[in-house]
Amino acid sequence: MILEPGISIAEVHEILVGKIRSYFKGAGMTKAVIGLSGGVDSALVAALAVDALGAENVHGILMPSGFSTSHSVTDSERLAANLGISCETIPIGPIYESAMASMAHFFADGRWDTTQENLQARIRALILMAYSNRYNALVLNTSNKSELSTGYGTLYGDLAGAIMVIADLYKLQVYELCRYINRNGERIPEHIITKAPSAELRPGQKDSDSLPEYETLDRVLHALNEEGLTEEQVLESFPDREAAARAIKLRRASSFKVMQIPPMLTVGKCPLAPAFKCI
Repeated sequence: MILEPGISIAEVHEILVGKIRSYFKGAGMTKAVIGLSGGVDSALVAALAVDALGAENVHGILMPSGFSTSHSVTDSERLAANLGISCETIPIGPIYESAMASMAHFFADGRWDTTQENLQARIRALILMAYSNRYNALVLNTSNKSELSTGYGTLYGDLAGAIMVIADLYKLQVYELCRYINRNGERIPEHIITKAPSAELRPGQKDSDSLPEYETLDRVLHALNEEGLTEEQVLESFPDREAAARAIKLRRASSFKVMQIPPMLTVGKCPLAPAFKCI
């Protein structure tokens, strides 16, 4: 899945690495911190940061919860070892339980919804920002364009950061760039690339529970954003009309979040954020 005619995946890599380096130079900063989830997005951002800043200037923080799988931790540790970056593990369970206890009357009905999920994401942002302040490091955001286009992210949680590194890459493009990163050997563990993506904010959660499959979603979003098709044209042209309609509905509801995100690095001509938020 190409971004623009004439732009290769190698050029995408070069653009993002160059813009990370330029942003840090302009900010007078040298160090970055990333929340490593065991997923493909944070793995790619970590690899790009290493290529831009050097492994010695990148730190990863693993923040497992009671819903995290064991392979999320082991995959992240293997990634850190492959990239040569420092990392540490800070479980969020104790902070989450304390917060839930303090707000117990909010949850007296026993109902589970996105409130509990968002609380976990915001605790992780709290930890990353504490490290950022203490050690003079910029937080690199790991949200991709597919997520941003559909509102699949938590304000003041996983949408936080100094810059959004891959916010102009759809999920399928994230996988493509990961393969390019591994062209000369495994830097991003294969299991990270091949496993089903999940936010791991509730038991057994998968991205496909909340979003259409990325093969369909990304093509619908690309048709709307990059190709300039109307919603009606997309609905007429896509075989899976139900999935297309679902993607369009999610996209409509996400705009308020896009207005509040950090600056994003761009590689194409149709970024989601207003021009003043693009680099």
